[in-house]
Amino acid sequence: MRPTLLSLLSLGFCVSLRIWATVGEYEKLSLSAWPSPVVPLGQTVTLRCHSRSPLKRFILFKTDGRRGLPQFQGYYFNNFTLGPVTREHAGSYTCSGAYQSARSDPLQIVVTGVFTKPSISAHPGPLVQVGENMTLRCHSPVVCDKFILHQESSTGHFQRHGEMLTSGHAPADFVIGPMTLASAGTYRCYSSLSSSPYEWSAPSDPVDIVITGRSKKPSLSAQGGPMVRSGENVTLVCSSERAFDQFHLLMEGEDLGRLLSGGRGHRGALQAEFPLGPGIPAHSGIYRCYGSFTGSPYLWSDSSDPLFLSVTGSTTSTCPSTMEPHTTEEAQLPQAHSCTWYIFLGLIIAFTSTSIILAALVCHWFSTQNHVAIMEGEPMEDRTVNGEDSAVEDVIYAHLDLGTLSERRFTPTPLRPVHPSTEPIIYEEFDANQDHAEP
Repeated sequence: MRPTLLSLLSLGFCVSLRIWATVGEYEKLSLSAWPSPVVPLGQTVTLRCHSRSPLKRFILFKTDGRRGLPQFQGYYFNNFTLGPVTREHAGSYTCSGAYQSARSDPLQIVVTGVFTKPSISAHPGPLVQVGENMTLRCHSPVVCDKFILHQESSTGHFQRHGEMLTSGHAPADFVIGPMTLASAGTYRCYSSLSSSPYEWSAPSDPVDIVITGRSKKPSLSAQGGPMVRSGENVTLVCSSERAFDQFHLLMEGEDLGRLLSGGRGHRGALQAEFPLGPGIPAHSGIYRCYGSFTGSPYLWSDSSDPLFLSVTGSTTSTCPSTMEPHTTEEAQLPQAHSCTWYIFLGLIIAFTSTSIILAALVCHWFSTQNHVAIMEGEPMEDRTVNGEDSAVEDVIYAHLDLGTLSERRFTPTPLRPVHPSTEPIIYEEFDANQDHAEP
């Protein structure tokens, strides 16, 4: 009885192994990377081969990249640890079972930090509303012809959002939109070469894309008023009747940080105080604040009304821009009076300066006319030329040339140079009152 039972058990075990081997031969495996298939230089990554059969040993293959790694051509358990990774680890990997099962789909392992990180910027800005379009521009300081855009997922990992080929130093423009709630988040970009698709640059600095207008706007005020003397402490207060658990302060589009709500104010509204420190001219500008919830950090409320903060001694103009769409009448009223006074004062100064210049020109013109009239009224005999009498004594010269005597009236010019002549010339002076001269 016992030998028969043992024989049956052995036969069943062999049949089950054969069945599992057959299943494993045609089963499609899968390969994954933890924590991410995008690995910085020097870090480690774990590759895991998944199978539904009770197979315990697998083979890992490197099918693409710089070169194959012979140490991976062997039998392993379902976990494979790579690292510290180098550029040689970048490439495409597959796995299969030890019993000739079908290979898994390829998994690309990308090594980052090979090139200098690019820069990323949002246009027209990182704050958008649902339905609008925006552009993320990625630019590399080195020559790269491929850019990859990643968006951070809800688990904290970055997922590939898109890639683009360019030429030379041209940047890559990734158009995102129309914006949805899923489009908000943190983005980074990488640069690479199309000839080395698994070797990327270091990641760019992150840029947060925020969707606004999801709830009612808060209010923003300055303790002590918006006019502050230089050196005085400046504190801005953002408050809301809505139960926001964090507030964000921006100065003319620049994010100055976020604060958790610090309790309720004297009117019962939740508020957060933003201390800016002693007032300096750089604090002058336009401020706004937003409210949000920690569970949705990229979904903000509407913008508060703008607050115009002016620090005494600042060279920054306190006049609001006419292009500002959210300026309230209360904020515009004192600023409008100030601008009107400056314009009126400028016109007075310009009119006074013009009048003085015209008066000086008229006086100069009359003085010139009087001088000309005096000169024209002088008698001819009183005028002198070069300090001498203007009357020039007439002298008659007789030019004796070749025995021919000619008589002419001549007024000598003392400034004309006299050049000696090679021919002999005889001059004789005559009296002008006589008709003929004696030799």
